[in-house]
Amino acid sequence: MTYVDPQVRAVLAYLAQLGHPPIDTIPPADARRQYRETRAALRPAAPILPVVRDIRADGATGSVPLRLYRPSDGTLPALIYFHGGGWVTGDLDTHDVVCRQLAAQAGVVVIAVDYRLAPEHRFPAAVDDCWTATTWVAAHAAELGIDASRLAVGGDSAGGGFAAAMTLMARDAGGPSLAFQLHVYPVTDVSAESASYSRHAEGFLLTGNLMRWYVAQYLRRADDARDWRASPLLAESVSGLPSALVITAALDPLRDEGEAYARRLEDAGVPVDYVCLGGMIHGFLTMGGRIDTANRAISYMSAALRQALTR
Repeated sequence: MTYVDPQVRAVLAYLAQLGHPPIDTIPPADARRQYRETRAALRPAAPILPVVRDIRADGATGSVPLRLYRPSDGTLPALIYFHGGGWVTGDLDTHDVVCRQLAAQAGVVVIAVDYRLAPEHRFPAAVDDCWTATTWVAAHAAELGIDASRLAVGGDSAGGGFAAAMTLMARDAGGPSLAFQLHVYPVTDVSAESASYSRHAEGFLLTGNLMRWYVAQYLRRADDARDWRASPLLAESVSGLPSALVITAALDPLRDEGEAYARRLEDAGVPVDYVCLGGMIHGFLTMGGRIDTANRAISYMSAALRQALTR
């Protein structure tokens, strides 16, 4: 019998009674509003930080909105964070509390990236925005009060895939120097063919078919799925990358590809901490107002960041 955490059961029941239409049956603008509203109802109280401000990163592909979270004065390490939402939904506000929690508990500056969304902006637009943000933060570290030698990248779901791509791009470009990578139920192979897609196809919020719909909104054509910028698991080599924390959810269609990426890093000699959380579903991280494990995961992530980035 499949174990489902009691708090997860309660959240699934709550979402079901709302009667919202499936995201893949409504226009993108409505999907984004629905995602924003449901996440707002499930998140915990927002930690108060001394500095939270919106800024912009300018690059070759345009200007990318960012939100900077600073927990204290002085020169601090930083986490560049890419939100989840299946490339179609999610924004700075849906993950605001997660970023506040990480900044407060890890003692790092967090910079959240508001990359362009599909289907209006298909692959590789969001990857380009994430790269613009990553290189801009590194280049402007001094004025932002950030130690450029202690930079991490991280994200959840689609954002976890972006974080993985950033480490590969930075390695191949000879910089920026990244010290750590953080992934929560990351998308690492958009072909959507792992066994967990069948094992957890229905009943746990993110279904196998919904994930395939997200992919269809994101990619321009089928062969984009083989591009490692979309599917980091398919990169020719993952050696020479920064140490990593990979967290997956046991009831998630994406579970297997997250684990596969962690194992691939490990096989390449990259230090990896891999955790699969029992009874959890995809998206639990933003549900800390109803699911205690979300807050425990934030604490674990924060401890990993402190260990990797503190000197």
